[in-house]
This record gives sequence, C-alpha cells and structure tokens, in this order.
Amino acid sequence: MSQRPEYIQLEANDDIAHLRDRMSFIRGRRVLIVWPEKGTTLNRKLDIVLIQREAKRRSIQLAFITHDKQVMEHAADLGISTFETIGAAEGGRWRRPRTKIFTRRDHKPEDEPTPNELIDVASRVRNPKREVSRGRYVLERLLIIAGLIAVLASTFYVVLPQATVTITLASEIVVTDLQIVADPSISDVDVEQARIPATTLRAEVQTVGTSATTGTSALGDNPAIGIVTFINQSLNNVTLPVGTIVATTGGQPVRFATVAEVIVRGGVGQREEVAVQAIAESAGDQSNVGAEAISVVEGEQATLVSVINASPTTGGETRQFASVTQADRDRLISIVRQQLQQSAYEEMQALVTDTQIIVIETVRIAEERTDWTIFDHEVGDIADTLSLDMRAVIEATVIDDRYTGQVLFARLSAQKPLGKVLVADTFAFTRGAVISIENLLVTFAATGEVQANATIETAQLADKIAGKSIAEAQTIIAQSANLAPGVIPSFTVSPEWFPQLPLLPVRITVQTINA
Repeated sequence: MSQRPEYIQLEANDDIAHLRDRMSFIRGRRVLIVWPEKGTTLNRKLDIVLIQREAKRRSIQLAFITHDKQVMEHAADLGISTFETIGAAEGGRWRRPRTKIFTRRDHKPEDEPTPNELIDVASRVRNPKREVSRGRYVLERLLIIAGLIAVLASTFYVVLPQATVTITLASEIVVTDLQIVADPSISDVDVEQARIPATTLRAEVQTVGTSATTGTSALGDNPAIGIVTFINQSLNNVTLPVGTIVATTGGQPVRFATVAEVIVRGGVGQREEVAVQAIAESAGDQSNVGAEAISVVEGEQATLVSVINASPTTGGETRQFASVTQADRDRLISIVRQQLQQSAYEEMQALVTDTQIIVIETVRIAEERTDWTIFDHEVGDIADTLSLDMRAVIEATVIDDRYTGQVLFARLSAQKPLGKVLVADTFAFTRGAVISIENLLVTFAATGEVQANATIETAQLADKIAGKSIAEAQTIIAQSANLAPGVIPSFTVSPEWFPQLPLLPVRITVQTINA
C-alpha cells in the first residue's frame, strides 16, 4: 500500500453517498479523510461504520483528521486512527481496525458447571416410557403421518417455488466541461477551484544550425576595354589628351576614357584609332557594349571630332560574392532556437510517466548566454553559408492526467442525478486545447463523462412482491423503481403452473440491468 495518502476534504453538507462516490475513485491506497474546521458532518457512529465498510471493500486503510469529539470516540471504538494535523498523520502510525473478537478460555465464569456435573440433571428431565393401547398407537401414528404430509405440502408450497425477476433500470450519461488550471506552485488537487499541481522540467541542450547567406558584396568590378575611332570634323589637327571621355547613348550611358594621347590630323574625315577603358562607375558586365554603341565625345572637343567603335568592348566583369547580413544571423538564431526546443522536448519525453503529458505550448528557452551563442562569421563577411553553435536551458510544464481525472470525476459526482449512482468503470475524459499560459499557469479545457445508473434495494423489493401476482408485482416495481422508458420487468416462475410469486422473499432473485 502506498505510503503517500490520498486526501478527501469533507464539507459541512457532505453525506455518505457523496463520500462513497469520491472513494470509488481510489483502491488499495491510504486515505486521510479531513473533517471541516467549522460545522459538523458524518458524526454518527453509523456514519463511521459505513465509511469503514466502504474502505474495507476497496482495500483502503483509513485515518481521520478531526477535532470532533464524537467522531474521535467512534473512531477509537472501531480501531481507526485520528490525528489533529496532516503532518501528524503523515508521520504517525496508523492503526488497523479489529475485525474479530475472541474470548479466551480463562475468561469464562469460575462457577460454570462441567459437562459431568450436568449428567444427573439431564437424567431427571428425561421422559419415561409410557404404556399405550394399540389402537391409540395406530391413531397417533396416522395423525403424525397426516401432519407430516401437511407439513410437506406446506413446505412445498412455501419453499419449492422460486422466481427470477429482471428489471431494466434507467441510466444516463452525465457530462461536464471544465477549464482546469495547472499550477506549479501547488502540491495538492483543489477540486473546488479546478486547480491541479504541475511540474516544471528542465533540460540543457546544444545544437549546430546552418543556413545560406543572402547578402552580396562587390569586389572591384573589372572594366571592359576596346578600340574607338575619332573622326576629324575640322581642317586643323585635333589633340585628344589621355582620359578623354567617350560614351554610349540612350538610357544610362556607359562611359569610357582613352588610355593614350592621340592627334587626329587636320582635314574633315581624317581618322585615328585609340584604346579606351571603361571608367570605374561604368565597370562590370554593363561595360561590355556592342559595335557602334559608342558615339558621344564629352568635353570641348565634342564639336571638333566624332567617335565610333567598330567592334564590341570586352573584358567587363561584375564580381559579386555572397556575404553575411544581420537578417541572416537573426533568421538562423530563430531556427536554432526551435531546434533546441524540439531536441529538449524529445529528451523530456523519456522522463515523464504514462499518465503525464508535456504541454508543448510551454516548451520555452529559460536561459541562453552570449558565450553559448557562437556564429562562424560576422556581418559583412564573405561566405555562402552561416553556421551557429548554440546551447540553452529549456523548460516545459508537465501535467498529470490522474489529477485531471480526479477533478472531473469529483465535478461529475457533484452533479449526479438524484437516485442514481455513478459507474466508476465507465468514467472517461478528454483533455482539450490549451486556452492560456500566464505566469507559468496553464489553463486548458477538459471534458469528462460517466454513466449514472438508477439503483434499487433488491432485498426490500423482494419483500414487497413476495406472494403477489405478476400483475401486482409489476405495479409495485413501477412505483418503487426508476425503470428504463418502454421496458417492463420480466418474470420467470418455477414451477410454471405456480399462480403467484413465492411466499418467501429469499426464493425470489431480483436481477437488475441498466439500459
């Protein structure tokens, strides 16, 4: 038997039926029943006897916490331990009630006569044999035989008949919906407030996560080079210094600079070729332009010469590389945190029992430090991927479905229909969604249901219908029992020709079933 007792707190208006319902959830445990500080309840000796019988039927060891003198006196008579506080009960020794009383031989009265001393007295009260006439002897024998026949006939009429009565009693499903609060700060179930204890689990986990970077960095774009031809538009020589700018037309112009000084001889139409290179602002892929794309001369020589490129420019290259951004780091740390929580959740699953459940919505990071968060690249570094090695302490709230069931069954007991009893074996419940999480308090929905059956005292009913006709018995049963709608009692009488139910109630078997 478990050393940790179950607690049942009595209220001032509790009765035996209510207490039995609460005890029906418990079997083979130590149970501590706590009387209320104010008011009185269940203080008759009969109440204590009924409690003790129910406990014995369920293999429960009882003890009471009470200051009620009547309850203490009755408990002492029945061998039940009483304590003033819960601490005293948990640390004290519980008595086991006596179930049998024996009288020792040396407790008999000293003046009780022995069997030998009673022989003389027995001999004096014996009836002496008397002489009777033969006729009288025969008559006496006939009377005896007739009496025996009458007795046998009466016995047959009274004892031989038997009957089985089958009654279908009403039943219904009782349902309750609750919002239950799981509170890590309490250690006992609070049925009235629908609060149950919760446990906080902790796990320290570590993982490494990697993701692609999304930033780009340009590293010195290569400029395109080519050959342009300057055409003199005047009669005089035109000198074009190094760095003379020529460009394309339309849209965003691509600009090139000459790499050497060139003198275009005088005369309209005179031509000179010179190499050009794209300036820094126009470098990269965009500086690779097609033939005859360059047609603009910038500066004061623009009125003296024109320009054209007979062939495309080549060698321009835009050099961009993947790099780390702050967004990359933020995204990766979010991913790794989720991985840590998932890893901790899997570790915690091995620590809970079959009746416990980890509330996944409460899996959270309780502790993370900068020295536990290590990136392999800084923001701006050239890299195709970014890795994070991270460690953290994860916490989660665990609830025990046994406590959930206790709260729901107690609430169902409180709303039990009058005249019916709850069938504990039919009790079932489902835990619903988490409604809210606030300051480690988890509020979740739960639904419980149990079958409530109508009951009847079969022995009393047998007394009422003994010797009655079937029709009379049906009327009595309809008035006495809460029958299932549309179902009438059935009767089986043996022998079949017997006109009524047996006269002896013990020869009537009343069977009850529930719809």
